[in-house]
Amino acid sequence: MKIEQIYTSCLAQGAYYIESNGEVAIIDPLRETQQYVDKAAANNATIKFIFETHIHADFVSGHVDLAKKTGAMIVFGPNANTTFNCYNASDNEEFKVGNITIKVLHTPGHTLESVTYLLIDENGRHHAVFTGDTLFLGDVGRPDLAIKSDLTEKDLAELLYQSLRTKIMTLDDSVIVYPAHGAGSACGKNLSKETVGSIGDQKNTNYALRSDMTKDEFVTEVLEGITPPPQYFAKNAKLNQSGYSDLDQVLSTGNHPLSVEAFEELANTKEALILDVRTQQDFVRNHIPGAIFIGLNGGFAPWVGALISDINQPILLVVPEGMSEEAVTRLARVGYDNTLGYLEGGMDAWTASGKTTDQIRSISADAFSEKSNDNQLHVLDVRKDGEYASMHLNMDAVQHFALDYINRQMDQIDSQKTYHIHCAGGYRSVIAASILKARGFHNIIDIAGGFAALKKTNLSMSEFVCPSTL
Repeated sequence: MKIEQIYTSCLAQGAYYIESNGEVAIIDPLRETQQYVDKAAANNATIKFIFETHIHADFVSGHVDLAKKTGAMIVFGPNANTTFNCYNASDNEEFKVGNITIKVLHTPGHTLESVTYLLIDENGRHHAVFTGDTLFLGDVGRPDLAIKSDLTEKDLAELLYQSLRTKIMTLDDSVIVYPAHGAGSACGKNLSKETVGSIGDQKNTNYALRSDMTKDEFVTEVLEGITPPPQYFAKNAKLNQSGYSDLDQVLSTGNHPLSVEAFEELANTKEALILDVRTQQDFVRNHIPGAIFIGLNGGFAPWVGALISDINQPILLVVPEGMSEEAVTRLARVGYDNTLGYLEGGMDAWTASGKTTDQIRSISADAFSEKSNDNQLHVLDVRKDGEYASMHLNMDAVQHFALDYINRQMDQIDSQKTYHIHCAGGYRSVIAASILKARGFHNIIDIAGGFAALKKTNLSMSEFVCPSTL
């Protein structure tokens, strides 16, 4: 028996390759499916099943493509509503993969069709559970994504409570836990950086698995502090229900070099968004006017999904050399398939052609500290709510302006004022600065190094509050 976790940091997502006696099951595959086909072929094995723990909302799964390539059966839990051929498994139904057995445990709560897959080894022992978004390490899945007219988030939370206590907590402490996500995912509130655990560890450390926890206590705690889901979640869920274009087709269009002239023409005629995916330092120094920055070196795909409201938006890319296919693939992972190509030669070609460029003003934390007594100072802290509440600059000039909600908050700032902007380390502040500049806010100054650098100055800070107590 072989179990391999294939973890993608950009999405904080874990897919699983399970092999036994020449047969393979894939759990929650990413959209780029050739890697699973190649792995099975290298082992002289056949992909038999594609198991989905639920209809995902935070990424586009590779289930449809993989089934086309391999003929493998797509398996969902009970009542999963799809427009393509799949098998809806029943609670406690078992599937043979070589010498092992995969047992379906229906665990509704995160979504109604959510299941956990229990792996029973060749000796009949409960070896591991693949919990999807039902149970994470340190947290549980958010119960607010399947709300309907007759179903509230409280109803889903109550279902999740029952699922955890009747299906998960009854397993032996030694059973290995393989979740679908780790820290950085928006599918829970406080996921661990660890991506493999055990039932026993989770009983001891996960707040949601306290043995003396009542249903009402669970509902209160699991719903507390949940922020609205990113806007792209519902769109990705729809794609996972109805199918999508082959990734090869997306790559053939998107991974296409464009001359400066062709790039500029498409930008003007197709109302394409220019997305610059280089490092924030490169973008600050030099970029195409009106371009938006979301760098590949950070949480690229989730930020694209959160900030680009139209999933069908035509996109033109400015990429580091050799990274065009990676950028197009990462966009496709969250359903942004309408990439028109990338600027051949990058910014060097753009500047060599004599085209206009733009920059973002940037100062060090020390330089900002020296001017902190200026009565005309305005500061935007673009970190998440919890980060801001935990600790922030203790200055009247500071305004919390979370990047997550920037598209709804434009009326809260004045284009005639000059704003100094920071996040935790410098990545998100440049994203925010690029969006603001594209919207006509030109008096933006980035504080390099963000809050991490500001804390090293003599500036006054609010009293630290542990995030776990918020």
